[in-house]
Amino acid sequence: MSEKWTTANIPDQRGRVAVVTGANTGLGYETAKALAERGASVVLAVRDIEKGARAAARMSGDVTVQALDLTSLGSVRTAAAALRSRLDRIDLLINNAGVMYTPKQTTRDGFEMQFGTNHLGHFALTGLLLDLMLPVPGSRVVTVSSTGHRIRAAIHFDDLQWERSYGRAAAYGQSKLANLMFTYELQRRLATHGTTVAVAAHPGMSSTELARNTPAAVRLPLTWLAPLITQTPAMGALPTLRAAADPAALGGQYYGPGGRHEVMGHPRLVTSSPESYEMDVQRRLWAVSEDLTGVRFPVVPSKPSGSAITR
Repeated sequence: MSEKWTTANIPDQRGRVAVVTGANTGLGYETAKALAERGASVVLAVRDIEKGARAAARMSGDVTVQALDLTSLGSVRTAAAALRSRLDRIDLLINNAGVMYTPKQTTRDGFEMQFGTNHLGHFALTGLLLDLMLPVPGSRVVTVSSTGHRIRAAIHFDDLQWERSYGRAAAYGQSKLANLMFTYELQRRLATHGTTVAVAAHPGMSSTELARNTPAAVRLPLTWLAPLITQTPAMGALPTLRAAADPAALGGQYYGPGGRHEVMGHPRLVTSSPESYEMDVQRRLWAVSEDLTGVRFPVVPSKPSGSAITR
């Protein structure tokens, strides 16, 4: 296989079902589009169904739309129930949707917006859909993180919802670190089942709507530098697509751009921060996430000796 992995390397996806969150624009759109072009039946799980329908109309293949608002656990449960009623299997669940650098605000359930949307919403959705994946050979849960997970890398258990103080970059970093810890802990829990695996990816620096909340002092200089330090959404989606479709991908792996500092380039295996591999923190975050969402997964807890995570 070429070192420069592209959409041409995606195997035939006919007969496979993929659910992609946040798929009406940016990275999610490009991910869903590429999978549909290779024959997958793709569900665009999006907050705005009209935008989702317009996105689906621009794609070829079997593409449908499902309403999903990750800022509401009620919406997550409703969406999961709807998907369960219409699908008898899911081969790929791609947790792509997210928010970045939002001003201080909360979800409908009172969670800090970035942690609630990026981590807790996807945690709940995955738990509610996982039993549609466990019997399916080769099924994968792919969660999109970010190099931002290294920003003040920590899970702030003493103030998870940033009620005492708030820094939008640090809160984003916590949510993206949580995405990785979720992937690694989920993989250990899945390892005993032998079918579904959990994989993570990040897009590097991609030109998408995600950065719309970046403070002006940062955004304006980036506008000038963007052509030099960002890549297209289609390129940014490649690590996710490789994590989802490369037959050689293993559970617990992490894919990102292969260029310098993982900013741009074709996807390859990368490593996350040392903090992301702390198993005790992963387990604690899992327990807290179950308590906050009320969602329990149909997989057994991990054991200290059962790590299948590849650095």
